[in-house]
Amino acid sequence: MPAKAKTLLIWLVVIFLIYAIVTSPDRAADIVKAIWDVIANAFASFGEFLANLTS
Repeated sequence: MPAKAKTLLIWLVVIFLIYAIVTSPDRAADIVKAIWDVIANAFASFGEFLANLTS
């Protein structure tokens, strides 16, 4: 992917995210919370997996 196209794509994503947050902050907060929960659960599951390997 050319550098200018990549830069343009990144800017478009950033502008869209700002627009989404400004127009619906509650929905944006719910999405961030849901993503954080998925990440936290993934790390917890990975930790449990490693703990079960050692026991």
